[in-house]
Amino acid sequence: MQREEFVQQLWLDYIHQHPDVGALRLWPIDAQAEYLALLTLNHGPWCMDALLPSLSRLGYRTGNRHAMADRGLLVTLLFPPDGGPWLVLAELQLGTLSRLPRQRLESLMALAPEADRRGQNLLCRGRPWPMPDWSTYQLLHSAHPLAGLLAVNGPRLHHAGFDCQRLGDSLEHFDLRLSERGFDGTSDRHHGLFPVSGLIDYRFYPACSQRLPFADGDEHRIDSGGLALVQKSVSANQDRAVELLLPHHTRCEIA
Repeated sequence: MQREEFVQQLWLDYIHQHPDVGALRLWPIDAQAEYLALLTLNHGPWCMDALLPSLSRLGYRTGNRHAMADRGLLVTLLFPPDGGPWLVLAELQLGTLSRLPRQRLESLMALAPEADRRGQNLLCRGRPWPMPDWSTYQLLHSAHPLAGLLAVNGPRLHHAGFDCQRLGDSLEHFDLRLSERGFDGTSDRHHGLFPVSGLIDYRFYPACSQRLPFADGDEHRIDSGGLALVQKSVSANQDRAVELLLPHHTRCEIA
């Protein structure tokens, strides 16, 4: 699989999950995202260390790593050899969960077929294990919202981030256009998948909730992912806004 095919599969899976985002026509249809934020977890073939070699073969190179202990996340920036979207790979640390929710999530993942544990497209093939029942989801969501999200979604693209400067207008312009289409954005830098640096202007727009069938046949609405807009608010040496996305104090070196 080539990098272009991988990004296309990520995007198609994302649009399938969020058709309201796919229906937007606020910028050229071929405009590239600044970054793609993916959520995974430190378990089996979906852990960061297992995924990085495959991503490296697709041409991605590892940039800065960030540790966010308050969220139980390790985040790695990966950049392509061209001007395409960077990957922001967020890995939930299962050790931050208490014993019962951790065991429930591990038991669920153990049901994934062997065929769904292999290949280069582990981040864009959807949930590899069976859907949990509603009570399991509630337990996991209460323990950590991202644990609940992983249980129902699997490791996949959480949101796409677009740089307004690269789109050709201001964040305020696109914020107004999105608001006219029913997207209520928040500038809360702790909303979404990870905290965001004060060096960029930022808005996160949750996508419409999805009605999903759970294991017992009951259906419930779940919020998952969305869309982000960014714009550099300072003069910096970095060419890309994504290089300023994560707070500097969270940067770390992992041996």
